[in-house]
Amino acid sequence: MNLINKRVVIVGAQKSGLAAAKLAKRAGAACVKISETAMPEKFGADVHQFFKDFGIELEWGGHTQEFVQDADLVVLSPGVRYDAQPVQWAHEKKIPVLGEIEFAFQFCDIPVIAVTGSNGKTTTVNLIKNVLLKAGYKACLCGNVGTPFCEYAIDVNKNDYVVLEVSSFQMESLMKPGSEGFKGFKPYIGVILNFNPNHLDRHKDIDEYFDAKAQIFLNHTAEEFAVLSGNSPRLRGLAQRLPSKIEFYDKYAVTPNEALNDNQLAVMKVAQILNIKPDVCREVFHEFKGIPHRLEWVRNLDGVDYINDSKSTTVEAGEWAIKNMTKPFIMICGGSDKNLDYTPLRDLVSRKVKHVVAMGAIRMKIKEAFADVVPLTLAEDFKQSIDCARKLAQPGDCVLLSPMTASFDMFNNFEHRGEEFKRIVNEL
Repeated sequence: MNLINKRVVIVGAQKSGLAAAKLAKRAGAACVKISETAMPEKFGADVHQFFKDFGIELEWGGHTQEFVQDADLVVLSPGVRYDAQPVQWAHEKKIPVLGEIEFAFQFCDIPVIAVTGSNGKTTTVNLIKNVLLKAGYKACLCGNVGTPFCEYAIDVNKNDYVVLEVSSFQMESLMKPGSEGFKGFKPYIGVILNFNPNHLDRHKDIDEYFDAKAQIFLNHTAEEFAVLSGNSPRLRGLAQRLPSKIEFYDKYAVTPNEALNDNQLAVMKVAQILNIKPDVCREVFHEFKGIPHRLEWVRNLDGVDYINDSKSTTVEAGEWAIKNMTKPFIMICGGSDKNLDYTPLRDLVSRKVKHVVAMGAIRMKIKEAFADVVPLTLAEDFKQSIDCARKLAQPGDCVLLSPMTASFDMFNNFEHRGEEFKRIVNEL
């Protein structure tokens, strides 16, 4: 992609936006600008030094039409909706608009293995990367897992594969086939792990959310692979509309005496496509120690285990955590509202959870869902929820942080929430 003498506007100054700005500069853009809704005091000294070092022009406190339309290319951070005002302004002037994932892809000449789904993405991409490394390949891991694709884009072709975690937000802006002058995002292997209601605060309904996930295959031909959960009727229906080579995995594919979960089955299917032997996968599964903020053991205090499952941002993630708990436990849950329905968990909660501590913006919604089936306490803030759970727990119990929703009412992201949980627990 040639950016020489081009003017690039990045919308959003969070991690992905900064990575896109750096890439644009390194690729030779004559001018790189960032339009940000927040005020400068929201960002640390290191970010402001970054702007200075790279000579990036900024506008703070909102987007302006003149600033955005003074561009040859507009790049969106994942948090920016594709129907946002800056996108409309760009379209009025026929300025191309790329998402951060798609922008990075313009510089990528090696196969991409992209994974999406409502739950399990981060574990799966980590396993895929580890399998590739164990098999002797060079691979980089990026995307929604924590490091933006743009961070790797200039040097990405030194690897054999890119393993990419993608969210529905990152696929809303993908260009359709035939968009002049750009490579349409096209993973060699695209994986959808599962599909459950999520992000209904961002998407108008469940169908829009599903369509955003399905965009991962937007530019597929008969040369690429689509790996799908065979357990999902909706994904089986999607397969009938795709030109891709379809590979299903499901719970019935497990060999005798080998208990693999869905994430592991998906990894085995990807390895099969790449002609990597199953024993390599099994070795990786055995060595894998898990991912921070996913049922992460923090400490034992007074005979009580404290478990950090801050990555639990959906009902299904909470269900998985509850089912995997083997001791009596107090469950801390709640956060910002994603318009999710918690009532399907009532029976499971009544059978397995000893006490619920509800916190955050949706604590009353949690109370309405569970107060008549399990003892429940409302907490005013995060610290109080932990203190309350500690008082309720007895030796042999666990305290489980599994919020089942987003963190933005109190934290920057789920990682921030999980780190605060660990900090507070370790100071008890």
